[in-house]
Amino acid sequence: MENTIYKNRRDGLSELMENNSVLLIPGADLQYRNADSSYPFRQDSSFYYFSGFCESSSLIAIVKNENKINSIIFVPPKDKLREIWDGYRAGPIGAVKDYLFDKAFDNNQIDSMLPDILSGSKQVMYPIGKKAGFDQKVIDWTTEASSKDRHSKSINIFDASSMIGNLRLIKDNHEIELIRKACDISADAHIHAMKNIKGGDNEQLIESLYIHEFSKKGARYPAYNPIVASGENACVLHYVENNKDLNNSDLILVDAGCEFEMYAADITRTFPISGKFSEEQLKIYEVVLEAMNAAIDEVKEGNSVMRPQEASEKVITKGLIKLGLLKGDLDELHASGAYKDFYMHKIGHWLGLDVHDAGDYVEGDDFMKFKPGMITTIEPGIYISSSMDVDDKWKGIGVRIEDDILVTKDGNENLTKKVPSDPKEIESLMS
Repeated sequence: MENTIYKNRRDGLSELMENNSVLLIPGADLQYRNADSSYPFRQDSSFYYFSGFCESSSLIAIVKNENKINSIIFVPPKDKLREIWDGYRAGPIGAVKDYLFDKAFDNNQIDSMLPDILSGSKQVMYPIGKKAGFDQKVIDWTTEASSKDRHSKSINIFDASSMIGNLRLIKDNHEIELIRKACDISADAHIHAMKNIKGGDNEQLIESLYIHEFSKKGARYPAYNPIVASGENACVLHYVENNKDLNNSDLILVDAGCEFEMYAADITRTFPISGKFSEEQLKIYEVVLEAMNAAIDEVKEGNSVMRPQEASEKVITKGLIKLGLLKGDLDELHASGAYKDFYMHKIGHWLGLDVHDAGDYVEGDDFMKFKPGMITTIEPGIYISSSMDVDDKWKGIGVRIEDDILVTKDGNENLTKKVPSDPKEIESLMS
């Protein structure tokens, strides 16, 4: 991505920021797994969105004065010894030259310079509560800035989370192409797993198939810990142990997506380990698939973000009645939430730099309306654990299907439709 895109995003904040205000966006710090072994560094998503800069312990200050935007970044200092051990650092000169910031300084100057940058401002904005210890830092800088002139007005502190999140919510064309690539790589991994799974394998082996397929196509990391849940493990929504041997008669639910150039994909497929659905498995699966298709149909410009949720609930309630798992009137059961014993989560979430991406779901006093450029997951499910009071033939069946849906001017585009979800197509692929 050309760095002018990040600069344009910073400049575009002029329309959203009040005059004489400062927006602070902290970058991520290096995190340690144990002793002196660190996790792979992953930049904070909002920091990356406005900078494209991927060095740890950095900070952006975007200043609006006299209706003009000036961008300042604090970065790790140039250090020949550290660069021998850890790799190249851009330093302040590189941050201005290569990342198009107006000014740049070493990050060891943050505490001494921030009060002067904030001094005289009406308000300081930042994502409150998102980084440990940063709230207190802002309070300290603001307090010191206010003390520089006893006759100046107090500086208001404002939470910028919604402003930043709702900017990230609408994806530009370049972001869409990166997410499309992440979805394509992830789809190929699901297809590969369907073709190669067999009874007697272990869930961890299946997980490794996905990680390998992601990595060899340019996506080094998964976007989240994969869920590889066979049999009743699929009834645990965030199951990540991934260590059970596979029973040939079970279904396997795999929720796995890669991260490609910082952008996430999120796909779930449930398929028979043997390659053939049993009668009961197929009946549950068909209800979830119908709910999936009904929900996707509701993802269109102008519709409330709750429309897919309501559509999925009604289809699943109707299906559970038909199968005898619920008894009573459809409307009454839906209104009472009787389906929640089997389908207890929401239909989906925003997708982008984070798998559960930034952006509000409420706008004003009502739920947000879909707009072109939004990407949402659609992921209905039915989960029937052995502890439930149902006929034994249904117990241990967990099914979820998930696709990534882009809102367009003409309706929507399913970015992950490459992976079959039709049960006949799945069985054909696995045969």
